[in-house]
Amino acid sequence: MLRIGPVSLLIRRRAVLVAAVLTVLLLLAVVLSLSLGTPYVAPADVLRALSGAGTPYDLVVFDLRLPRVVLAAVAGAAFGVAGTLIQSVARNPLASPDVIGITQGAGLAATVALTSGMAAVLVAPTALVGGLLAAVLLFALGARHGLAAQRFVLAGVAVAFGFRALTEVVMLTADPIDGLRAQIWLIGTLAGKGWTEAAWIAGSLLVLLPVLAWAGWALNSTALDDDTARGVGLRPVARRIGLAGTGVLIAAMVTAQVGAVDFVALVAPQVARRLVRAERPPLVCAALLGALLLVLADLAGRRLFAPTQLPAGVLTAAIGGPYLIFLLLRGRRRSS
Repeated sequence: MLRIGPVSLLIRRRAVLVAAVLTVLLLLAVVLSLSLGTPYVAPADVLRALSGAGTPYDLVVFDLRLPRVVLAAVAGAAFGVAGTLIQSVARNPLASPDVIGITQGAGLAATVALTSGMAAVLVAPTALVGGLLAAVLLFALGARHGLAAQRFVLAGVAVAFGFRALTEVVMLTADPIDGLRAQIWLIGTLAGKGWTEAAWIAGSLLVLLPVLAWAGWALNSTALDDDTARGVGLRPVARRIGLAGTGVLIAAMVTAQVGAVDFVALVAPQVARRLVRAERPPLVCAALLGALLLVLADLAGRRLFAPTQLPAGVLTAAIGGPYLIFLLLRGRRRSS
């Protein structure tokens, strides 16, 4: 128990240990991602370049690789946070932005922008608007009965299917070249992106930092039923709406910048929860694990079939598919 004046925080040793290990692994993954490529840069030279000592590889490290690696880490962390908030409200390990329609809403808006000749600089803001409109529709359909978990997820699935169908219609009627550009965006790639997108995501998270601090505390009550929560002086409906709203806002914001990178927001919270052995996904550990997953997925996409680069979304989908099978098999064993 950590007490600072009138505020007391319960800190679990295992959560601190897991966070420390994930931080070390993330730093190693960052160095590895900066090292591997053409040309190869030895890890020692990477560290010297990052320390400002000056090496012949400064251009490669700082200008060509570091922006993309930082973007992967920041976007992955944001996906992890968004997935944690949404899954905690939904009380469902399968709830994530790409399941409840936020990603599909952003994807539809981005597809319209990319196939209608809109300026490239307007694609991300348009995608953000699409994600937020999907969130409004989700809350309109799922907010009855106090944003009940089952209704929230079912409403999200319905929204996702509706927006996905509209996206297919737009792509089928678009010019083939524009449709291909939209398809690449929908898969989710970090290629050609860097400091600008990372700054938008990091800046948004900094602005939301007070809200995230509240969310980390409010998540402790998500496992309580409404009657128990009210009995201890809490407002469960308002908390669920606040947590879910923060989660979908972050999901829409990060999807607008990097595209539809699926499954990171789904996998990271539940894996972090199992590592910490907690009843709910831990916010910080989920963020670190999301960052680690996306950095490794982007590295694998760059190097597995070099010189051909695979979008990061392809690799995260390759991770998410087996994970979903694992959840289904695990649930079947429990019910048998």
